[in-house]
Amino acid sequence: MGVGAGALSGGTALALVPTMGALHEGHRSLIRLARERADQVAVSIFVNPLQFGPSEDFSRYPRTFEADLEICRAEGVGIVFAPSAEEMYPPGRQVGVSAGAMGSVVEGEFRPGHLDGVLTVVLKLFNLVQPDVAVFGQKDAQQLAVIRRMVADLNLPVTVVGAPTIREPDGLALSSRNRYLSPEDRPVALALSRALDEGVREHRAPLVRRAARAVLDAEPSLVLDYLVLVDPATFAEVGDDHTGEAILAVAARVGTTRLIDNVTLTLG
Repeated sequence: MGVGAGALSGGTALALVPTMGALHEGHRSLIRLARERADQVAVSIFVNPLQFGPSEDFSRYPRTFEADLEICRAEGVGIVFAPSAEEMYPPGRQVGVSAGAMGSVVEGEFRPGHLDGVLTVVLKLFNLVQPDVAVFGQKDAQQLAVIRRMVADLNLPVTVVGAPTIREPDGLALSSRNRYLSPEDRPVALALSRALDEGVREHRAPLVRRAARAVLDAEPSLVLDYLVLVDPATFAEVGDDHTGEAILAVAARVGTTRLIDNVTLTLG
């Protein structure tokens, strides 16, 4: 297994799975989907400083590079691209990517600049690795939406594929940050997936919001950032009379850990 980009001979399709490491079963599912879509698979491992705010967990974000390499080997990954921050962001860097209006709502409201940082690193990875296909998890639904917008707006020759959220047996969405949860935090964290489950049972926007919010309100130790019902393409809040597809998304802090989750549903 090579480390670096540019190891492929011409003529074979290449799929990229961008990650920040600390790989788990959710990442394995992305890699397997990538293998279905292309002849060769590359995984990037880079904890991107641009997408962390000044008070966020960049310094303690889990870094498990050797274990990550073992997972990549086991999944038949052909290329692992693991650049340093100095290689990705040379001194004097000035130019980045703006997420536009979608970068200031939902996640963007609570994490200013986060989605700009995501798009900047993803565009750099696309330029460096030159993939034909890129696979991202639906758990980060707004990230996936802004990446699709960037690919369309900048005419990038990459097909973006969204992969279903992988959950633990108790329903918690898999995340590298789940390891931060204490035994006491764990049952509180399950309120996120329970809220989505209750919301998806309803078919009118006001009832979806009400059902999901009732579950969250029943957990007083959970600190809610947002619960929103949004358009999948723009992440603008949908109206009470909206019909068709929507995303019910939630973000909350459980103890010292911030978690996000979402589900796609059909209204009407």
